[in-house]
Amino acid sequence: MNGTDGGAGTAHGALAGQTVVVVGGSAGIGLETARQVRAADGELVLVARNAERLKRAADELNPLSTAAFDAQDTERLEHFLGELPGQVDHVMVTAGSPSYTPLAELDLAEAGRDFGGRIAMMMAVARAGRGKVRAGGTLLFIGGTGGRRPAPGMAVTGALTAALPALTANLALEVAPVRVNLIAAGFVDTPLSASLLGDQLESRREELRETLPIGRVVGPADVAALAVHIMVNGALTGATYDVDGGQQLVAH
Repeated sequence: MNGTDGGAGTAHGALAGQTVVVVGGSAGIGLETARQVRAADGELVLVARNAERLKRAADELNPLSTAAFDAQDTERLEHFLGELPGQVDHVMVTAGSPSYTPLAELDLAEAGRDFGGRIAMMMAVARAGRGKVRAGGTLLFIGGTGGRRPAPGMAVTGALTAALPALTANLALEVAPVRVNLIAAGFVDTPLSASLLGDQLESRREELRETLPIGRVVGPADVAALAVHIMVNGALTGATYDVDGGQQLVAH
């Protein structure tokens, strides 16, 4: 274990004989979850927007298949899932990034697409999952905790943060006995975080090391370990699981 990434190891064989579709599986949380799925003897189908990164992930993980497209193209996403051969056991969606645009600078049409696109993406996966994911398998989505605390620039992200748990609970009833769950992550040290923070990344890491109750930064393996646990534990559905190292407990 190092100072930034302390996710628990995945039990060998926990996903043996199971197939996991990871949408957004070429980097960050998605890629690390795919690694832990393989460590648990699961099979993979990888989807990502960036074909070059997807190829690198495939070379490492030897998935059953890959597909390169933007998951926010909901029609294509739903068609892709519906056309997979046979049933799969789990679908995890990590695609999407938060919006931090102040109201005065907000493009309303773009804000509507950001908000509606995330909602529609979850619904498309759920609709396809009704006939594609085995009973007791799970649809697993990634959200966040940051938008729970109002702040300038957080209108779209805050609205999504509130909406996704409610959508998750409702979908869990609609697609049962397929399970539906949401992981709400705080700051996670990923390439996406690096791209958003730029030269402020290291100062943010240091701030979190000093203030988080766990004394370190949350890494992709922490989230991936929770994701695999939710896949394996067949009693979990309709719920939101926070993984933020206690970030919500301390002042920003």
